[in-house]
Amino acid sequence: MHLVKLDLSKNRLQQLPLDFGRLVNLQHLDLLNNRLVTLPVSFAQLKNLKWLDLKDNPLDPVLAKVAGDCLDEKQCKQAAVKVLQHMKAIQSEQDRQRQRKLQAEREMEKKREAEQRAKEAQERELRKREKAEEKERRRREYDAQKAAKQEMEKKTKKENVQTRKPASSSRPAQPPRHRHSWSRSVLRVLLLVLLCVLCTLAACRLTELQRQPLCVSVNTLYEDVVAALQNHKTLQNMLQQNSQQ
Repeated sequence: MHLVKLDLSKNRLQQLPLDFGRLVNLQHLDLLNNRLVTLPVSFAQLKNLKWLDLKDNPLDPVLAKVAGDCLDEKQCKQAAVKVLQHMKAIQSEQDRQRQRKLQAEREMEKKREAEQRAKEAQERELRKREKAEEKERRRREYDAQKAAKQEMEKKTKKENVQTRKPASSSRPAQPPRHRHSWSRSVLRVLLLVLLCVLCTLAACRLTELQRQPLCVSVNTLYEDVVAALQNHKTLQNMLQQNSQQ
């Protein structure tokens, strides 16, 4: 990197290293009679180059026109200046192309990211819509099940009511049976009491128990009832006679 003068003439070189521009202190460069077609872009970094000879090389037509013939000192110095300017222009153009390429890649990346975000948003919206549809479907199923259950309950209740009606219609016939049974029971009790009374009366009048205090009371009550009935019969006869008169 500290080289100031370099003579590479007549070496049949077909190309220079890509990092040739690292020779930043180079001032004098002789490339006469080689096989060079182009120069590396890093050649533009040789900012201290004062002298350059590119004669007798199969150079690119544009580069050959810029370099000139270098037939004397003045032309060789002009060749160094013009070639540096030309290489700097190429480097700038390549930098611009690189920047445009990077910009295009960034824009493409942004576009891909935007498409990815749009795709993700679309997928989220789709999942959200599917979730809402699933929720609505479950709600309809629940409502349908609830309505079916209510209808079943109404039907069951109606059947129960219809089942109870014959039983309720037959119930009014039951109380007479109960009343008839109750009347029979009362009649039986009365007959039993009457039988007991007759037995007691017979025992008190026809047996030796008539002197017992209880039997005395019973006999007295019996005689009073008989007298009352006789009086009642006498009164009826009198009334009948009066009515006949």
